Amino acid sequence: MTLSRAYDSIRNMSLIRGLFWLVLFAFFTFCFVVLFEYGTHDFTNGFKQEFAKVKTFAEQAIKPKEKPKP
Repeated sequence: MTLSRAYDSIRNMSLIRGLFWLVLFAFFTFCFVVLFEYGTHDFTNGFKQEFAKVKTFAEQAIKPKEKPKP
């Protein structure tokens, strides 16, 4: 393995590691918000409700807007 090839694999692994930490941060932030909003007694139902809201928001953000016909 050459030095430049080893550097490429290290860079790829650091990107994967960074992506992993970003996803982990987003997940635990989401859990904290749900815990703050719904408390411990209704965490699972609150998690499902908030996940559905986030999913709907993401679907609407990705969906292209229809242009009105003149």
